[in-house]
Amino acid sequence: MDQTLRLAEPPVVPIKYTIASCSEHSGRYVAENVLVDSPTDQGSRWSGAYQTPNAKQWMLLRTESLCVLKSVKFGKYHKPHPCNMKEFKLYVGESEDNMTEVLHSGLKNDSVPETFSIRHTNRAGLYFPTQYIKIMPLSAHGHSFHTSIWHVALTGIVEEQFVDKVRERHDEFRETVLLRHVLKHLRQRRLLTPYNDILSRSSLRVEHPLVTSLHSALVLQGNWPRVEQLFRDAADAGLFDAYRRACPSRARWSRIRGMDADGDVPCRRGGHAMCIDEERGMIYLFGGWDGQRSLDDFWVYDIAQDMWRMLSPATSRDANGPGPRACHKIAFDNKSGAIYLFGWLGDANVASRPSDARGSAQEGGREGATSPRQTRSPSPPPSATLPDPSTGARVDPASWTEYCSDFYRYHTRGPHAGTWSLISKDTSRCDGPPLIFDHQMVMDSEAQVMYVSGGRIVDGDWESIKYSGLYSYDLRENKWKSLSTSEPPQPNGDMLSRFGHSMVLEPHSQSLLIFAGRRDDRYLGDMYAYHIPTGTATELLANIAYAGGPEASFTQRAAIDPELREIYVSLGVTRGGPGAETIVSDAPEWIYRYERADRPGKWSRIHTPESTTAGDAAAERPQPRYAHQVVYDRREKTLYMHGGNAGLVRFQTSGAPDEGDAGRQGEEEPKEKRLDDFWSMQLVRPASEEIIRKATYEVRQQIFREMCEDRPAVQALAYLQKEVSAVVNTSDAEEAQNFRALLSHLLSRPASPSMVPENPADARQPLHNGTRNETRGERVTSPMDLADEDAEMPDADVTIGPTTIPRGLLITLEQDPDERNHTESPPSPARYRQRMQVFERLLVFINQDAKQPDNDLLNLIDTDEEPL
Repeated sequence: MDQTLRLAEPPVVPIKYTIASCSEHSGRYVAENVLVDSPTDQGSRWSGAYQTPNAKQWMLLRTESLCVLKSVKFGKYHKPHPCNMKEFKLYVGESEDNMTEVLHSGLKNDSVPETFSIRHTNRAGLYFPTQYIKIMPLSAHGHSFHTSIWHVALTGIVEEQFVDKVRERHDEFRETVLLRHVLKHLRQRRLLTPYNDILSRSSLRVEHPLVTSLHSALVLQGNWPRVEQLFRDAADAGLFDAYRRACPSRARWSRIRGMDADGDVPCRRGGHAMCIDEERGMIYLFGGWDGQRSLDDFWVYDIAQDMWRMLSPATSRDANGPGPRACHKIAFDNKSGAIYLFGWLGDANVASRPSDARGSAQEGGREGATSPRQTRSPSPPPSATLPDPSTGARVDPASWTEYCSDFYRYHTRGPHAGTWSLISKDTSRCDGPPLIFDHQMVMDSEAQVMYVSGGRIVDGDWESIKYSGLYSYDLRENKWKSLSTSEPPQPNGDMLSRFGHSMVLEPHSQSLLIFAGRRDDRYLGDMYAYHIPTGTATELLANIAYAGGPEASFTQRAAIDPELREIYVSLGVTRGGPGAETIVSDAPEWIYRYERADRPGKWSRIHTPESTTAGDAAAERPQPRYAHQVVYDRREKTLYMHGGNAGLVRFQTSGAPDEGDAGRQGEEEPKEKRLDDFWSMQLVRPASEEIIRKATYEVRQQIFREMCEDRPAVQALAYLQKEVSAVVNTSDAEEAQNFRALLSHLLSRPASPSMVPENPADARQPLHNGTRNETRGERVTSPMDLADEDAEMPDADVTIGPTTIPRGLLITLEQDPDERNHTESPPSPARYRQRMQVFERLLVFINQDAKQPDNDLLNLIDTDEEPL
């Protein structure tokens, strides 16, 4: 839905309700008890009459007025109780007879009230009104106990004028959806007169005008040159864009070999930070870990010039500059041209750690933060001196705090260009996050707000692992705000804090998409959408892998293209088995496509072209890694990736040492290989010409079928060999197989085919499976007629999405009077059905908003539930 049509929301307020009805209750625990929140009163609850989870139990609430329901809060007893409701479903609706499931979740068995955000918009993004709420308990925490609900509180929008507008728009939307399905139903069944009558009497647009013209040219007229031209016009109009994006994408990687004026590039590292100035085409790189120490060099890469430039060899020596660090983040503000730097992990205090942890502290933790072999916590921050914000002089951090979370800004434009400023010595002292590493940070330049999510807290207590939450930083006001609360709104109590995860900003919906990462020894595979205006988090996917996505990964990197509604993910470390961690080498790049940020999208792999010859540049690609960095240029649709850790490699006795380890020749112990390579990646999608070819192949197959019925076999064979073969992709096994199967259609051509039945009574015969003319005993040939003779024959009756052209007994598909306005030679019923099937196959290539609904009207009617 166009965002401009969204209504300005009134404030969310508590909603009063009454008990409309409920299933049987147990003893004195009536439903009215949930109206009162009395956590210390054991009798202040509703309990279902049945102990078995198979019994259908429910409670129906009715609000005082129509509303937009935003959240539901469940109060609890003051201590854990075996009767506490565990799993439940929630339904809402304008009436109790027509309700929609909006939540399926569970409660913890504790004393903390839980609040859940309620889905209050449909797939088109429209609010829907609610007056009835049905709570359906599915189980209790205790086995064979009655399920109890202690208290229910509702919040939402009740402002009358707003809710009336919501109901009006929702009713109009439902009417539109219904009419579009009715129109599809009528046209499928050749009821063109009522179809056109409805269109003429309404302002409804069922499809793009080019699609309407396609139906007329293909189905009614059989004007094949016009059909092929219309598909070229559709490509020019961008009607294939959604299909092109949904097709499997291939990555085209290019190694970037640009250097600075001295022939230098940033050295090998992992756990560094990058950001991009898309307007000026500049990529900034700072810090990281080279395997021996933390770095504080600062670089910029000019995309147009293909050249690196070192801004500072050591920012710790610059006025107000940050010290060496890794596992930090930087973010670029497009409005001011400023770069913000926050978080770090440094080198000090390793020697003071227990001896069994020193190795892991030295080898892991600096680049995201653990290597595949790390088992212990990484080291605290460095003891290098830090700048005093007032004087710029270097001071010892002990004079501030041992673990200060310093916060910096670098100016790339204006009178202060090329200088650093220390915004805060310790953000934890001004309502900001504590010192953290492996967090995520994104910038909303339009709102002038930066968001920081997760990360591991560095406080010197390495035995107790702590995680940071979600914070916002107002650039204008220089104020931090914690967005992680234990009070409503909160399903984000279930969104676990984590580190080494991914977070991107979806600007159109004002949502943060947070997914994957690690918490303790768990690799997380979930995905959440945090809606910034309302402060609510919605779980999109409990397990990304189960939804067709990658396995749970740690230190993977992500970038978003809001225009294409796609997120590009480069995986890092994953669990190869119990206690085993490996770098993802099979399909390390994935793409996540979404229509709306608050609804689950679809995951698919990004494929890499296979090498056909030695040294094939098209198949060049970076080796798998973790703790690398990526940035995305939305203007050029290009992803840039630098450095990282390729994992453990064994250095042999011969050859020069790697990573600057002088004196290690002759050793064979494995060590981690850090990288300094720099790459760009663009996605290769099917070209419009390829879609036109596929469509042309579909159309010419139909032309050939009709020629088999209407023309001499020699003409049909010549057309097959010349025109159809010209658009077949012989490298596609399925296409080539279907092409060869077409010849069997020619060999089984009918004895006396006709386009229009010779006897009008023939047209009135119902079209059964096989379309046999019962009067004459002749079989009307269609591609599906060969199904019994040749299993490889493409079937024109295949389902198109969820739709088919049915062979019903009530509708005969005979000519409609309105067809006289389109053609002088209307097709026979069998041919109309056949052409409609081709038409609906072609609609697969068309954008969703430019064509008829995918679903059938018949699928919306459940005749098995009750008689209509």
